[in-house]
Amino acid sequence: MSAWETVIGLEVHVELATVTKLFCACANEFGAPPNTNVCPVCLGLPGSLPVLNQRAVEFALRVADAIGGRVPERSIFHRKNYFYPDMPKNFQVSQYDEPVCVDGELHIADGEGGSLRVGVERAHLEEDTGKSTHVGGSGRIAGAEHSLVDYNRAGVPLLEVVSRPDLRSPEQARAYVAELRSVLAAIGVSDVKMEEGSLRVDANISLRPAGAGEFGTRVEIKNMNSLRSLGRALEYEERRQASMLDSGGRITQETRHWDEEGGVTHPLRSKEEAFDYRYFPEPDLVPVEPSAEWREAVRAGMPELPAARRARLAAAWGVSERDAAVVVGTAGLADYAEEAVAAGGAGRDVANWLVGDVMAFLNETGSAPDALALRPDGLAELVALVAEGTLSRPMAKEVLSACLAGAGAPRAVASTRGLAQVSDEGELAGVVDAVVAAHPAEVERYRNGDDRDAKKMAGFLMGQVMAATRGRGNPGLLRRLLDQRLGR
Repeated sequence: MSAWETVIGLEVHVELATVTKLFCACANEFGAPPNTNVCPVCLGLPGSLPVLNQRAVEFALRVADAIGGRVPERSIFHRKNYFYPDMPKNFQVSQYDEPVCVDGELHIADGEGGSLRVGVERAHLEEDTGKSTHVGGSGRIAGAEHSLVDYNRAGVPLLEVVSRPDLRSPEQARAYVAELRSVLAAIGVSDVKMEEGSLRVDANISLRPAGAGEFGTRVEIKNMNSLRSLGRALEYEERRQASMLDSGGRITQETRHWDEEGGVTHPLRSKEEAFDYRYFPEPDLVPVEPSAEWREAVRAGMPELPAARRARLAAAWGVSERDAAVVVGTAGLADYAEEAVAAGGAGRDVANWLVGDVMAFLNETGSAPDALALRPDGLAELVALVAEGTLSRPMAKEVLSACLAGAGAPRAVASTRGLAQVSDEGELAGVVDAVVAAHPAEVERYRNGDDRDAKKMAGFLMGQVMAATRGRGNPGLLRRLLDQRLGR
């Protein structure tokens, strides 16, 4: 790959979280029985007329503000004509050369310790298509016994966010989509559930000689429904194109399908010539001309964006940028964390528990932070129990596990299970004296041996002390008492 430079641009299709569809009053709802959220408008029946969803435009304005995009004085809708079985009208209403947002940007880590500005060429509104299910064979139309079409999704509002070809690796592409997804979730315009199709990614990738100015022949990859799939598909295509170019071959401009199970891309259709969609202005919709007052109201209602929140929490709590990114990048976790800190938990300790044990629990169970049995004030209580010496770290892990399983509040769980740490100096001094008296040979080796022998004997004696307290003795206090008794 050293001879080639990878160039990637992404098209991210975002289903907007409106209550109704883009041009009609049908419910925008995932998982409803097939063909139940339909009407004459989204089925394209003759004589039906679209009415634009104001909330969808507002969401587009939010996105424009979040990515620093420019909102033109007017944008218009076009009819994009092409045939698909799941397009009931045989055209898609979409914005073409006058979109609602242009010239935005996102900043991501470049993978080399720096920052990369990724330009966003445009973001435009359009309606989604229905969904075809091919029954039998491989699940694709070729070889299927028959196909079923569900029009519930037809007419759902989409915002297509098109990046400029500023990405240079699959890792950067993943980081871009992750950051965009985090922004979209933070501003409340989409649930960004890739597994439900709320956020879908098409990638354009090409290779050119390292240092060259002109782009190579690009290939578009479809059917990527996770960040992992996006990375794997781009890595495969990067290798495939490099191998062909190294052997003197020629890249064909085409659309390819990502096969998740096989880990390869397959040709779908040639794109040697630009497809003529015969765009023309949608005659049944007026131009969109958001007023300055409306745009200002949208801007005034914008929440803190993920990048700013990461920086604030990292500085306020003294945590790493990575830990701040995990907290902010997991839906609902930053709100949970800030509530725990407001309830008295130290920021660094709250973040450490969340990034470690709590995230492991969320990943294992598929739970969301707002559904945890342990509420934020409970996590603050656990942090306090450790800070005051009532619980050791291992004890706290056991208590946390029980609390996440619904056993109750941390202090009550610790009391019920007899997990409170012993911090009474007089009681622990007696334990240390007993251990020292019971192991004179080890004490002698500690006092008179070399540094290696002393370290080994100190560990042994500390282990005996902890065993004598059944693991409940305050480790810091026991270590100090033992050092005093040994007096090396």
